[in-house]
Amino acid sequence: MSTASANVAAAAASTVKLLIDGRFVESTTAEWLDVVNPATQETIARVPFATDAELEAAIASAKKAFKTWRNTPLGTRARIMLKLQALVREHMPRLARTLSTEQGKTYPDAEGDVFRGLEVVEHACSIGTLQLGEFAENVANGVDTYSIRQPIGVCAGITPFNFPAMIPLWMFPMAIVCGNTFVLKPSEQDPMTSMLLGELALEAGVPPGVLNIVHGGKRAVDALCTHPDIVAVSFVGSTAVGTHVYQLASQHGKRVQSMMGAKNHAVVMPDANKEQSLNSLVGATFGAAGQRCMATSVVVLVGETKRWIPDIVAKARTLQVNAGLEKGADLGPLISRNAKNRVLGLIEDGVREGAKLELDGREIQIKGYEKGNFVGPTIFSGVKPSMKIYTTEIFGPVMSIMCVDTLADAIELVNANPFGNGTGIFTQSGAVARKFQNEIDVGQVGINVPIPVPVPVFSFTGSRGSKLGDLGPYGKQAVQFYTQTKTITTRWFDDAGTTGGVNTTISLK
Repeated sequence: MSTASANVAAAAASTVKLLIDGRFVESTTAEWLDVVNPATQETIARVPFATDAELEAAIASAKKAFKTWRNTPLGTRARIMLKLQALVREHMPRLARTLSTEQGKTYPDAEGDVFRGLEVVEHACSIGTLQLGEFAENVANGVDTYSIRQPIGVCAGITPFNFPAMIPLWMFPMAIVCGNTFVLKPSEQDPMTSMLLGELALEAGVPPGVLNIVHGGKRAVDALCTHPDIVAVSFVGSTAVGTHVYQLASQHGKRVQSMMGAKNHAVVMPDANKEQSLNSLVGATFGAAGQRCMATSVVVLVGETKRWIPDIVAKARTLQVNAGLEKGADLGPLISRNAKNRVLGLIEDGVREGAKLELDGREIQIKGYEKGNFVGPTIFSGVKPSMKIYTTEIFGPVMSIMCVDTLADAIELVNANPFGNGTGIFTQSGAVARKFQNEIDVGQVGINVPIPVPVPVFSFTGSRGSKLGDLGPYGKQAVQFYTQTKTITTRWFDDAGTTGGVNTTISLK
């Protein structure tokens, strides 16, 4: 496409709106960013960087709505979630197509992105039991004590480009079903999926101001982290930004959960089921073009399984790289040209530092999508802990293979890595699996499961360098994060009874 025709396409592209106080409004900003189809480089929309006044309006709307929403009955909130889950399920094809177009995922993977978020909405429908308090009768003479969980106020969510449906659905349904209001700032690289979710939320009955959506970059992030009317911030994204968000928001007195980068290892024992393990390793590494915080980026072959390297390479060669909406595609493009260049640079680093390039995906060309941000499956063996491809989260379709002699060596290797998002082991020995799960210092462990993201009745529990804050998104921990506990101690006196004398101690008798 020529520069002139590209400018015409950009001018003709639709503008992404803001959602403020229940209305989709056009931004008055002078700062815009093109939303680009990563398979074609075509501009498909223009997203605004909201003005300070627009950010303020969104937060003020949420603050006003909280006054009434916090007292909305649990049953009403649950019924809205029930309606939302039905609408998300009904509009799954539309959501998945939009997601695939703006983010690059294959259509089946885009459906999976939406579905994993939908599971959290379904879990939110159980708020009636999730938000129960506790009661103890007669803790002292005639004294009862009970606790209740109450919403905390205006909450904010900052989400990344790689899961534009799932991660917003991790955040705002749990926050608002607990009685809070929410300001969402999705990634400016693929904001249209989040806007569709906003449409469905309004259709489901979410009142004006309860959910607001704004767009922008660092200025918007900093505004959400420092605004006095926002009480909690949830973040998922890179380590650099996540650390900044955690520190800034914490300094301004907010609750923060910050889920960040990863370097996930899969340990393969000699007794592992070979075919099942190969399929799992290759799928977990290269799915979504490696753009997952839970991707298996390091394979640790124990003992004689080092002989599996040719089999891993052969399995990876069977994957089809293509635009996300093309049938048969196993992985699509990277999100942007900058992301592609970064991954290519890290592959060059691996070659320069002496790792063996077993499979090179740098020169892949896709017919009809020659301008796409494609990198094919790439595999290194002979990787050492000091190499940049090991110490850096590549966030691309690159597998690093390391070989060790024993399970103890593998555990030591994984525990020495600063990240703790997820890990897995492939074995048919219960004793080996139990030793691994007990000694490994990583928050989420899979046993013959390559991507151990828990279902929403549990919580996402990444640890160490992959997480800041003590509570994770969705599940029981999300209810704790989005509510505060109030404890009430009561004593009722019979008019005919005696109250006793003055008690100057702190005890209840």
